Amino acid sequence: FCFSYGFLLLLLHVLRAVIAQEKNIVSKLGDNATLSCIYKKRDLQLKNLRVYWQLANQEKCAVVHAWMSGRDNNSNQCIHFKNRTQLFWDRLENGDFSLLLLNVSQSDKHTYKCIVQEINERPRVVHHAQVVLSLAASYSQPILSGPIRNSPGEEVTFSCKSGNGYPKPNVYWINKMNNSRLSPSTLNFIPHADGTYSVFSTLTVKATSNMQIECSIENEMLQENLSANYTQQKQSNDPTTEIREKKGKVAQAAVIVSVVILLGLLTILICWLWRRRSSHLVSY
Repeated sequence: FCFSYGFLLLLLHVLRAVIAQEKNIVSKLGDNATLSCIYKKRDLQLKNLRVYWQLANQEKCAVVHAWMSGRDNNSNQCIHFKNRTQLFWDRLENGDFSLLLLNVSQSDKHTYKCIVQEINERPRVVHHAQVVLSLAASYSQPILSGPIRNSPGEEVTFSCKSGNGYPKPNVYWINKMNNSRLSPSTLNFIPHADGTYSVFSTLTVKATSNMQIECSIENEMLQENLSANYTQQKQSNDPTTEIREKKGKVAQAAVIVSVVILLGLLTILICWLWRRRSSHLVSY
């Protein structure tokens, strides 16, 4: 029993040393992504180590990046990753074998394996890490269109569109008067050749006297939320409003007339003073 227990402890210790440490990272399309692989051990002998980056569950692509005998060896590297991968040379002595993947695209969305081998009499795996790379793209600022003017009770339609994002977003229509969600009338996603999407949605509701509608585009992967707002323009058919507007126009006209009259009187006064001065000079 003691032998079996000791053997199990030894086995668990070995498994803990090589068990895959899976991490999830999100990168934007076109950006550079860093796939983490850190082997924590003191006094590393780099000349005795080999590092392989591979794709998990992929037989066609055997090598993403390889490092051995103190240098890169990408003779068997997949063509898709050619000239797009590199290690951080200033970090290798600290056991940091993270991989920099340049200009990521939709085809880079995979689970990557980092395998570190120690070479003595025969190679043995001393570290194993996995990184799941997910891709995302920010959506453009949504454009919200709605009726310019409407009457209460009239059925009106709003439209909201946004583009060039990934993955498919959540689209929310919100009544800002009470922050309640409204059900969209239509919701369409248009795929593009680069893997991104455009989204177009409409909302049909009955108009109220004070309408405040918001369209929100949420990208959960990037934790981004973009919104556009519509506020109904005030109607001018209110008698009180019309009277106030008329009074304002009358007051404005009265001010303009007063200024004109004042300028006229000032001009007459200046001319009279000038003539009087001129007649005095002639008499002298």
